[in-house]
Amino acid sequence: MSKKSIYLIIGLILTSIVGLIILQLRLIQTGLEVNKERYDRAVQSVLKQVADEVEDNEEAEINLTLNNGYAGGVPGGSTVYGEVYIGKPTSGLLSGRTIRTYPNSLRLRAQFANRNLEERIDREAIQKKMIKELKNAGIEDELEYGIYDTRQQRFISRNGRLLSVAGSDTSRHEDLMHGDYVVSLFDNDPSIPGEIRAYSPDKDSVVYSSLYGNFAISLLFVLIILGCFVYTIYVILRQKKVSEMKTDFINNMTHEFKTPIATISLATDSIVSPRVSNDPEKVQRFARIIKQENKRMNDQVEKVLQMAKLDKSRLNLNLTAVDLNAVVQSAVEYICLQVEPRGGTVTTDLAAEPSVVEGDMTHLSSLINNLLDNANKYSPDPPEIRVCTRNVARGVEVNVTDQGLGMSREARKNIFDRFYRVHTGDRHDVKGFGLGLSYVKTITEVHNGTIEVKSELGKGSSFIVTFPYRQPD
Repeated sequence: MSKKSIYLIIGLILTSIVGLIILQLRLIQTGLEVNKERYDRAVQSVLKQVADEVEDNEEAEINLTLNNGYAGGVPGGSTVYGEVYIGKPTSGLLSGRTIRTYPNSLRLRAQFANRNLEERIDREAIQKKMIKELKNAGIEDELEYGIYDTRQQRFISRNGRLLSVAGSDTSRHEDLMHGDYVVSLFDNDPSIPGEIRAYSPDKDSVVYSSLYGNFAISLLFVLIILGCFVYTIYVILRQKKVSEMKTDFINNMTHEFKTPIATISLATDSIVSPRVSNDPEKVQRFARIIKQENKRMNDQVEKVLQMAKLDKSRLNLNLTAVDLNAVVQSAVEYICLQVEPRGGTVTTDLAAEPSVVEGDMTHLSSLINNLLDNANKYSPDPPEIRVCTRNVARGVEVNVTDQGLGMSREARKNIFDRFYRVHTGDRHDVKGFGLGLSYVKTITEVHNGTIEVKSELGKGSSFIVTFPYRQPD
């Protein structure tokens, strides 16, 4: 899959996810607005019912007083009425009408209206009515409310409690003065004497609470989609990277096998030549070349098969007592045969004492050889390799340091991946399959050891491997 296709897929998925998130946010916003409007209507309806109750109570009190014989302020007086014409002075069905008015009733209503608001309301009845209506409306949160006297411009009660003159100042009740809910008391009077003002301190939590479930589910689904998206992109990029490394591996393997095959072919042709076949020394020389190249090919095949065994978890360790100082010394003698012709040097500092650990002799030897071979290959100038051993808290540490090409931070993250090879620009003289360091890491881990790499581009690398004295049971 090309980079352009990958970027196109990423763009489409990102666009879909962003669109889905925007749609969910709009749905949630619409839900919040609907819940807020529903809540406001419910609270306003409760306050209106309480106000109606107050007015009905006063009306009942007036009727009761009239029924008891109120007339001109003197109980037992006669009831006198007059006629008042309402409408246009024309004939017909809608011409107007005449109603009877009771002067005593009007006078009594005027007297009630002239009373202070504090005398016209029953705080306890209002409190009971408020609790009842809130419960009927399904509003369980606390609602702050107060009775406001518009004539005196002060609050006379709050939540059913009578307020003193000092405590009724509006500056002490800014929350109610700027509340969302206001209902007039006795709004049939020319000048409205009072109001019920209220606000809900828990309004936001009530409005949001019904959407918590939807929001949580939406968030969960979005996170799942994002997780799948991230994982999908990771898999695509990982597979692309693995595909590139395998392609590089095949190219390197072809190159590694092509050279000895060509050499063997030339040596064979030379042997069958009459000029060479009659010379035993030349035959022996070309036979040694064939044997050497054959061994080289066999070593490369063994490396691949070895990694295949590790990949299938078929590695069996033959644990014995291994002297790491002796292993290092033997490996250094072998690598010197390749380093010295290039004008390089290999120095050792075998300070570990004791230096014996429990491990597989064959694999530990291959591990050290791989590290030394890696240091040699990535030293374009005459190699300067240093190998040290020392004792640490849990075992023996082996440090292989070179002054070669070094690695970038990105390379250090991937050097232990199978088939990965550090890029050296346009240079193609660094041979190998990209399996050596992967093998080193695997062998270190199966020996319950640790490996650390320190490297700076252009200043060389240092591989630090630590092995425990004994393997766990």
